[in-house]
Amino acid sequence: MQFGIFSIGDVTEDPTTGRRPTEHERIKATVAIAKKAEEVGLDVFAIGQHHNPPFVAPANPPILMAHVAAQTERILLSTATTLITTTDPVRIAEDYAYVQHLADGRIDLTLGRGNTGPVYPWFGKDIRAGIPLAVENYALLHRLWREENVDWQGRYRTPLQDFTATPRPLDSVPPFVWHGSIRSPEIAEQAAYYGDGFFHNNIFWNKEHTGRMVQLYRERFEHYGHGSAEQAIVGLGGQVFMREKSQDAVREFRPYFDNAPVYGGGPSLEDFTEMTPLTVGTPDQVIEKTLSFAEYAGHYQRQLFLIDHAGLPLETVLEQIEMLGEQVVPVLRREVAARQPEGTPEPPTHESLKRRRAEGRDPVPGGVQAETGS
Repeated sequence: MQFGIFSIGDVTEDPTTGRRPTEHERIKATVAIAKKAEEVGLDVFAIGQHHNPPFVAPANPPILMAHVAAQTERILLSTATTLITTTDPVRIAEDYAYVQHLADGRIDLTLGRGNTGPVYPWFGKDIRAGIPLAVENYALLHRLWREENVDWQGRYRTPLQDFTATPRPLDSVPPFVWHGSIRSPEIAEQAAYYGDGFFHNNIFWNKEHTGRMVQLYRERFEHYGHGSAEQAIVGLGGQVFMREKSQDAVREFRPYFDNAPVYGGGPSLEDFTEMTPLTVGTPDQVIEKTLSFAEYAGHYQRQLFLIDHAGLPLETVLEQIEMLGEQVVPVLRREVAARQPEGTPEPPTHESLKRRRAEGRDPVPGGVQAETGS
């Protein structure tokens, strides 16, 4: 399993000091966080895409990905998310292929619709067409990475005639795609249809809901003939805040939780911890709860943690990353390896995708349905 962190790039006032970082400070902090993640041995760093305050996550994530790739050697860089509905799929195809070359293949991306309604009209789109936009735009993106001289006509962008996206993907292997959704079964269906990964960012949802969404994806993955349900590629989110004593973690994190723009004023910290993957406590408590995710999601391939939100100062975030890398992830690696059944798929990487292509095992959209014409 891959373990890593993701950031949504919020610029939030620290409720304990009243200080809000500048945009410049937050952007530079994001780079420091990514580099620290590699330093402590994490596998993945993912960044969101936003176009509005209070976020400074890049409007074009490949800019940050290329910058971080130049300062790291091993960590895989991803997104959380790439807005497939309001970003031109031609631009996605070219920008992410370009950064794939710069990073020597150390990138993938998570496609999503985002959670900010006004972004749609800003880019000339209708939020009521969110699902059809996601479906059509990805159908085009999928072809642009696999075909040259593409002819295309759809509902939501101008037609293409004999168009070739450049540069071509590195080694003729497109970046791996995760389809991210919190609540839309259509997106789980889309991921299954293409044989791609499904990422459920379950940080605000109870385990029953997450389990249903993941199970739907697994069942449809098998339906399309890409493999058994257990061979589907799944990623999950999570949130942690740790100290050596659980009461210290709760006391320190509570003001950040209570004032966070995303969940401040809602359920209490205790209720939220009970209902969702949020773990505020000791490293051992984080390990125990994270291992429990497999009870309702099955054995999966990627676990990302949100740790730099709600106004937490950079120094605290770097401490959290050290605790993840030194006390949590090594134990999780051992326990996951010991518990997962033989035949559990490996996490996707550029090298594993190259092997799959060389062996002729690239998934066919629609799988057996497409091949049989049914």
